[in-house]
Amino acid sequence: MLIQIFSLILHFVVGLVAGTCLLRMYMHLQRINLSSSGGNPLAPFVFSITNWIVLPVRRFVPAIGRLDTASLVAAYAVLLAKHSLLWIVAGATAHWLSLVTNAGFELLSVILSSLMWMVIAYALMSWFSSASDARYFLAQLVEPLLIPIRRVLPHMGAVDLSPIALMLLIQIADIVLRHVQMQFGY
Repeated sequence: MLIQIFSLILHFVVGLVAGTCLLRMYMHLQRINLSSSGGNPLAPFVFSITNWIVLPVRRFVPAIGRLDTASLVAAYAVLLAKHSLLWIVAGATAHWLSLVTNAGFELLSVILSSLMWMVIAYALMSWFSSASDARYFLAQLVEPLLIPIRRVLPHMGAVDLSPIALMLLIQIADIVLRHVQMQFGY
């Protein structure tokens, strides 16, 4: 029972840190203003959760173009540490390749689930007509993903089906990811 409670807390904390690192990477990739003075409501939260790991990693891992690779590596490192700690607590012996691969699959899973939650939040906020900083922020994150889908989908009047199509694509990607993970035996 204690191991399950520890695992739950560890999963929550690591998911929060890794997800926020990935959000930081994605915001940097989309050139979203990361300064709190620029009106970004999440900037202080993102920096307070991620600076402790991203800034040291950034000294050794340079950005590749617009891709903030330090945030990506930090997210992966946190997930790898979680898998290693859980293996140690469980008293299991794992091959290092198994730990590295499991952390990689979980990183991809966190990316997909984070995208899904962003699209859901964006779709829910689109039902309300009031403008807000949060709605604007979500639009900056989700709209670049919806534009290619809108080019393919037929125009349906006032109903925008592109968020539903994007959620469907994310679910398909998740199914493929889980299938590949099972094929590798992880």
